[in-house]
Amino acid sequence: MTIRTLATLLLLAAASAAAPTPSRGQAAPPVRLVVNADQGRYTISRHVYGQFMEHLGHGIYDGVWTKDAAGQWHFRDDVVAALKKIRVPNVRWPGGCFADKYHWRDGVGPRAQRPSIVNTNWGNVTEDNSFGTHEYMELMQRLGAEPFIVGNVGSGSVQEMSDWWDYLNFPGASPMADLRRKNGREAPWNVRFWGVGNEPWGCGGNMRPEYYADVYKRYASFLSPYGATTPFRIAAGGYADNPRWTEVLMRDAGSMIDGIDLHYYTIVNNWTVKGSATGFGEKEWFKALKEAGRADEALTRHSTIMDQYDPRKRVALILGEWGIWHDVEPGTNPGFLFQQNTLRDAFVASVTLDILNHHADRVRMANIAQMINVLQAMILTRGDSMLLTPTYHVYEMYVPHQDATLLPMDGAAGAGSYHLGDDSIPAISASASRDREGRIHVTMSNLDPNRAQTVELELRGARASTVTGRILTAGAMNAHNTFAQPDIVKPAPFGGARVSGSTLTVQLPPKSIVALELR
Repeated sequence: MTIRTLATLLLLAAASAAAPTPSRGQAAPPVRLVVNADQGRYTISRHVYGQFMEHLGHGIYDGVWTKDAAGQWHFRDDVVAALKKIRVPNVRWPGGCFADKYHWRDGVGPRAQRPSIVNTNWGNVTEDNSFGTHEYMELMQRLGAEPFIVGNVGSGSVQEMSDWWDYLNFPGASPMADLRRKNGREAPWNVRFWGVGNEPWGCGGNMRPEYYADVYKRYASFLSPYGATTPFRIAAGGYADNPRWTEVLMRDAGSMIDGIDLHYYTIVNNWTVKGSATGFGEKEWFKALKEAGRADEALTRHSTIMDQYDPRKRVALILGEWGIWHDVEPGTNPGFLFQQNTLRDAFVASVTLDILNHHADRVRMANIAQMINVLQAMILTRGDSMLLTPTYHVYEMYVPHQDATLLPMDGAAGAGSYHLGDDSIPAISASASRDREGRIHVTMSNLDPNRAQTVELELRGARASTVTGRILTAGAMNAHNTFAQPDIVKPAPFGGARVSGSTLTVQLPPKSIVALELR
């Protein structure tokens, strides 16, 4: 069995066309899965759990970076502490579309002397550049995360990007390294993850793939290794339904590419009217989870193209922007992309993270959009207050998968489908991994908001004597945390799992996400 078929095999538990459709409230037949605990081959890179932070709305300003009573900018300690708890491995910055408008020299030197610009991509607000390279790198240090910088191709130059690379990484004497020292940083930061532009097919320049491939090679040629710092050069990929972009990149520039940055957003309705984050019914719940599941098709399609040019899988496939995109909250700036975050969003996260885990052979980095106050955020802030979203809690529950060995799963045909009308999707999404201490971690979600599911899981090649777990669920599909009630949706202890030797039995309530540890 290949890793690419993992999701398909998982879904066999819900795919029998001949099986009768259970009525609402009727108990579904057990879903039987097999975890091949003795066949782990690929590592789930911690970088799959990366974040994305753009100069957009309150994602940075009043998100991680805020003013005190004296008007001085500083980091929010509460936000930093919360992000450290989910072990953020990398943060993509400064965009997004903003990256191809951003000129890095505007964001270094004394803050009072930095020039302002107008952020024409997001709300036409004034960007004062008080958060720039040094501030970003300090945040990465505080989080223990690696930087993932996206350079300006759309409105920048090869020299500008090369100079930024030198400013960050050159250890000796040079004009850019000396400027870094003048601005207070002696040692280089040794940045390695480097994106060459963002969405060049759209806001990054409206280019053809053939043209961008040539542009990419030109820019990438001037990102030079310095000592132990070797650039991991990331080409701007296409969107999920544009496999030709990947084809052209691999054909024309593959030898110079270390990663391709694909983007995939879950849209419930359409790009014009996306739908409310909180005002929805089961139809919209179902559609969101169905669209989130299509990420598996997209990754498989693009991975297959890459395999033709790179059978050894040297080039990583990166999901550099992903998440569910709703209409903004009423009364907020449309250019700030501020949306609430419900239990439905948590399921979009769990389904997507399971898919990313399953593609560990090729997918080695991903960045949810975005970290704070923008789109499918981990954290929402208002003044001095902060709340953790349901999506944050999924990330915290999935922490044990970071850098663990993916354990392949097989599913047996039978029950497990979640039906709505004449349509159906798999009811169960799951991942399994083994950490460095030998513990097995299983995460699984019951997507059906109406029926409980029993999962009977065989541990092939392993035995366990104890199981502990936590559950994330709520009474309503649109349950969400507010500043007045920040703990409506949060994990709780879970007692619905029992293990005996090589058999694990789990009773999953409707619309529940469970994380289990077996020893």
